[in-house]
Amino acid sequence: MSKIWVKKPMSAYEADIKKSQLKRVLGKWSLTAIGIGAIIGGGIFVLTGTGAYYNAGPALALSFVIAGIACVFAALCYAEFASILPVEGSAYAYAYGTVGEIFAWIIGWGLILEYAMGSMTVAVSWSGYFSKLLKMFGLHLPAYLTTDPQTYLAAGNSGFSMNLPAFLIVFFVISILVRGTKGAAKANNFIVMLKVSAIIFVIIAGAFFINPANWTPFIPDPTIITENGVSHSAYGFGGVVAGASAIFFAYVGFDAVSTQAGEAINPKKDVPFAIITSLVICTLLYILVSLVLTGMMHYTDFNPLGKYPDAIKAPVAYAFDIAGQAWAGYIITIAATVGLISVLMVMIMGQSRIFLGMSKDGLIPATFSKVNPKTGVPTKNLLILSVVIATIASLTPINDLAHMTSFGTLFAFTMVCVAVWVLRVREPNLQRNFKVPALPLVACLGIAINVYLIFNLSHEAKLYSFIWLILGFIIYFLYSKKHSKLQNGGYGETFKAEQEPLEKPDLD
Repeated sequence: MSKIWVKKPMSAYEADIKKSQLKRVLGKWSLTAIGIGAIIGGGIFVLTGTGAYYNAGPALALSFVIAGIACVFAALCYAEFASILPVEGSAYAYAYGTVGEIFAWIIGWGLILEYAMGSMTVAVSWSGYFSKLLKMFGLHLPAYLTTDPQTYLAAGNSGFSMNLPAFLIVFFVISILVRGTKGAAKANNFIVMLKVSAIIFVIIAGAFFINPANWTPFIPDPTIITENGVSHSAYGFGGVVAGASAIFFAYVGFDAVSTQAGEAINPKKDVPFAIITSLVICTLLYILVSLVLTGMMHYTDFNPLGKYPDAIKAPVAYAFDIAGQAWAGYIITIAATVGLISVLMVMIMGQSRIFLGMSKDGLIPATFSKVNPKTGVPTKNLLILSVVIATIASLTPINDLAHMTSFGTLFAFTMVCVAVWVLRVREPNLQRNFKVPALPLVACLGIAINVYLIFNLSHEAKLYSFIWLILGFIIYFLYSKKHSKLQNGGYGETFKAEQEPLEKPDLD
């Protein structure tokens, strides 16, 4: 059992970098755009509605503040790791070289949950905005083609249903990603400029339609919400904290930056810059938009079974509709529909790079590490992901997906805070282009806040996530441990070859 704590030596990472087939085409601003592209989307265009109705009410802005503070500590730790290990794999790769294989596997398994569920959540939310966009032009898709089975049956319907737009958008995104990272980055840069402009428009235009009465009380009294036979507590200070937990996945963007380190031109400097810059910009935008949105529309109107059932899927656009500004709804709906594509693009791209890193180490099948030499992307990896993500997104309610994504994110952030501290103690002399100031304090605060937010997730999210982790342990001992390259001496010759030139010559 002691072998499960074996660490991947730094020389193995250096060897991976030298023989990587990924193309280094991303500069610091392209990396920053990837972070913003992932962060601005699900959080602003979707989770503002679910967070306000199910958790915090008008105090959702405080939820974003708490989540943002929690992210700062983790982001600093990510930045230090990225300056040391500029490889794909994100927190999984960091843990493998510092704490050990079993620790890295569980983080990787959590990241799979984070990115897969995040991709599905965004696909479902894109469907909501796309359906609204069609309605604006007089086209109406039937409910059984835009609704998951659980929600469809809960609304009193019967028969077959699936979220077809959510299913199809995944394959559209994959068609862009398989052509190469450089082209995908250009598309993402354009979409990011479009949606940042739209967000600034929302903040400025929405400010003129705020009704201060919608903010009263700013933190509603605690209550119980029952939906589909399931009850949970909402509002009050506990609701604000639960809201921070629920919307936490919206900040996954800066983690996505680290997954692209293998394609960064100057990863040791540019990845830390992009991580911190994207987080600061997006946290400010989140806070402002949540204040405007809950000022324009009463938080109880986001009820999916109420007067505006689609508002939960497209809250920003519906807020302008209710304010009598349908023209603004056109702008926002178009921007959100296009903007969410970049979020989905970054999430799937990040997931594929994590699979790539785990596959190269032998922990998952080798199919996921095969890179197309012409395009420089793991094509088979992306195609397998598309089938799984599209299928589940078309059949699952958005609230369940968002909560499970938040668990994966919080879990990964906690483990990174632990791992960077461990590495600083064990390897104090490693070259670090970026160092976390007051690391013990930052790491402790990051661990404490993220763990606290995990315990404030819904009972269903914690139960499903616990089952996911147990499944991960089972797979590790049945498959991953037996096929691990490190366990089977797969890196041995590489290390030996690298160390031979360092031996002193026989002068005699």
